Amino acid sequence: MKDVGEKQPVAKLPGARLLLVVAPYYRDIADHLQRGAETVAAEAGATLDRVFVPGAFEIPGAIAHAARTGAYDGFVALGCVVRGETSHYDYVCGESARGLMDLSIREELAIGYGVLTVETIAQAEERAKTDRGDKGGEATRACLAMIALKRRFAETGR
Repeated sequence: MKDVGEKQPVAKLPGARLLLVVAPYYRDIADHLQRGAETVAAEAGATLDRVFVPGAFEIPGAIAHAARTGAYDGFVALGCVVRGETSHYDYVCGESARGLMDLSIREELAIGYGVLTVETIAQAEERAKTDRGDKGGEATRACLAMIALKRRFAETGR
């Protein structure tokens, strides 16, 4: 059984092409998430491109556009949504997550989910910093694992 917070191994995928789709609304948090993603991608031997979108709501659309190019093996969604005083938080979090899951299933895309949904900036920092939660690295590990699984099924049929 794994300990809570134990980092999973990084799938070695030299030559894999990843696209980070970053919503830098909270710049410091986004920077931490990116650093974690970059470290894990380098460990895997993957190449990494980045695009920036206005907010978490726009991440699924950007991934859909990029997926149509066929240039990427996988995608990593990075951003942060902090609860405010209105229901806006619920819509943004729910629709962003739903959009990414729909893309993952419908288009058979490997997507790592690194969009933090938190109550406070302090919670976001705990989850984003590479020496703490490292959710950017975690999302990239998940993306790489799904790429490896997709390749396995494509090669062996099982």
